[in-house]
Amino acid sequence: MAMASPNIAAREELGIPSMDQIIAGDAQILSSQLQALREKLFPPEAKKQLRRFSSGEAAKLIGVTDSYLRHLSTTGEGTEPEKTAGGRRAYTLEQIHYLRQHLAKAKASYMPTRVGREHLQIIAVTNFKGGSGKTTTAAHLAQYFALRGYRVLAVDLDPQASLSALFGYQPEFDVAENQTLYGAIRYDSALRPLGEIVRQTYFTGLDLVPANLELHEFEHDTPKFLADSERDPTDLFFARVASALRSVDDQYDLIVIDCPPQLGFLTLSALCAATSVLITVHPQMLDIASMNQFLAMAADLLSVVREAGGNLDYDWIRYLFTRYEPNDGPQAQIVAFLRNLFGERVLTAMMVKSTAVSDAGLSKQTIYEAGRETMNRQTYDRAVEAMDDVNREIERLVRQAWGRSTP
Repeated sequence: MAMASPNIAAREELGIPSMDQIIAGDAQILSSQLQALREKLFPPEAKKQLRRFSSGEAAKLIGVTDSYLRHLSTTGEGTEPEKTAGGRRAYTLEQIHYLRQHLAKAKASYMPTRVGREHLQIIAVTNFKGGSGKTTTAAHLAQYFALRGYRVLAVDLDPQASLSALFGYQPEFDVAENQTLYGAIRYDSALRPLGEIVRQTYFTGLDLVPANLELHEFEHDTPKFLADSERDPTDLFFARVASALRSVDDQYDLIVIDCPPQLGFLTLSALCAATSVLITVHPQMLDIASMNQFLAMAADLLSVVREAGGNLDYDWIRYLFTRYEPNDGPQAQIVAFLRNLFGERVLTAMMVKSTAVSDAGLSKQTIYEAGRETMNRQTYDRAVEAMDDVNREIERLVRQAWGRSTP
């Protein structure tokens, strides 16, 4: 330490920036470039919009034939779709939801929303290691359910805010102070209702609680709260997320939480709020070793939470293989290894690595947002089919938790 100060002084005298100044400069440059890129893709006066769906896509989403959808259009029973330059019918997601509601008057099953005593499904998507496809999984899962008529809330609990960015919100520009979930779980007088924080998205039926670096404050505040001898002993830190989500219980069928890639107070609170847990797994040996550490640490911490009164009664826990390459022999061996160990807790379907998903991500889109005409059609179809297989399997688990038959 004695030699550090002269070195620092010499660097300053020579005008050599310190490491924190270099990092701060890089962050500023990158932020401005990301903002410029966003303005190029989505001008300030424009909002990100969801594409329209062909009549075939709309019919498949609703669960009717294309000819019946055409019949509804010609008889004036449904909503009037737009016509493309080639004379083809194209539907907005809002119109698709309207048609569902119209058909549900005669057959209630066209509307999948929960009824009676069916409880809100809160799915925590988590992993200890970054790069496991966690955010990609959460985004596609939330959109899949919204496309099929469920009322969905996506909660970005990761301070890096990748999910928020995917929905068109750049965290440092579009998400101000107290506009993340932190605002609804903080310990001071600035606490506010979650309903004031929720934002509608361009994806009809899908709302968002955005994120930014402010979420780190919960990690800093919680140790101080726990050390306060005068705090209310019934005010449990790990129950705060659950309490916030319960306040919007009647507005949604499902909540999908994109957890941070570390096992801190935020992740523990999300796991205590969840009714189900989805753990993403990249089938590489280093990732499996990392997951082993995550599971061991999670078990120790959650046991303490459970003994303190935390709710860990899940409808289901599943492992999902992500970025899977079918022709990779070592990956296939790891998949077989974990299936043998965990049995039915491993989803049958896998999120296959696809250039279509990567290409869509370049313009901050999911494969569900990108149009089939924007890329190689066979690659697109394979990507959508693989993603649907994963999400359909999760939908079956949700419906089973409600006591319903599978779709």
